[in-house]
Amino acid sequence: MSPRPTGPKDDNEAQRVYLRFRKVFGDPSTRSRDARRRIARAGSPSQPFSSGRDPKGIADVILGVTTELGWNSTLAQSDLMTAWPDMVGVELADHSVPVGIEDGTLTVQCDSTAWATQLRLMRAQITTSIMGTYPEAGIQSMRFLGPNAPTWKRGPRSVPGRGPRDTYG
Repeated sequence: MSPRPTGPKDDNEAQRVYLRFRKVFGDPSTRSRDARRRIARAGSPSQPFSSGRDPKGIADVILGVTTELGWNSTLAQSDLMTAWPDMVGVELADHSVPVGIEDGTLTVQCDSTAWATQLRLMRAQITTSIMGTYPEAGIQSMRFLGPNAPTWKRGPRSVPGRGPRDTYG
């Protein structure tokens, strides 16, 4: 038995086999629906080492995932909560803490009623700054609370009146 020859003849044979398979089975890049979408989006079939084939950075990938899953609003709200000292300044941040965000309203707990009043006076500036820096957070209004005082009130809605004391006699 003689050894199998190598050289241009083998290259031609491999090329012929490839072209024959492609003719019989069709172009694999045009068969699937996803492949057709890629071709329509790119304008031409994807080729190795062509433009658009470079790997993306991790920041681009994470941004794409958060956008696709709808997490941008939640992430912007958490960024706002952690960046509160930068938004209002160190002195105001020492006396106020953002408590939560509900239905586009940012609730801020203050050390005293004086600090709550000061922040109420600055509401327009702070809201404008938040909307400019964190538009995805969806903040439309702000609510400033003074220090907690004991109360008989339960929940956000209650019936006016004396409360539990009116049943004592």
